Amino acid sequence: MGKKRIVTTPGTEGSADGKAKQLVSAKKRVEAGILYVQSTYNNTKVLLTDKSGNALMWGSSGAAGFRGAKKGTPFAAAKVGETLALKAQNIGLKEIDIVVKGVGSGRESAIRGFISKGFSITSIKDKTPIPFNGPKPKKPRRV
Repeated sequence: MGKKRIVTTPGTEGSADGKAKQLVSAKKRVEAGILYVQSTYNNTKVLLTDKSGNALMWGSSGAAGFRGAKKGTPFAAAKVGETLALKAQNIGLKEIDIVVKGVGSGRESAIRGFISKGFSITSIKDKTPIPFNGPKPKKPRRV
């Protein structure tokens, strides 16, 4: 993500717990990016890259703290999209292209969670792999 610098917000030096609250902001500024959403039955992964394909940040349902069958739910995918959107606001992202891959239930909700923070969408592409012929059938059983 580039070099980071620590920015303290004014008025937080005398906070209640005695510690100054700090925000981390990246030096790298990106105006447009690509959001890859990979949704399976068991998990949802979201990757944010710049236009040339360099990874900037990522998130998944498992990394967000969901475990077991809850990782594949639309609620978990929406939370992942929201947390990634908050990180993306720090680097100055304005517009995104979206590439969706997979058949899981978190496809749309990850996108909805991301755009709820005010990003503009340029395009949405579906890159879900589709088999042309499928696997070879079993041979007949010889008795």
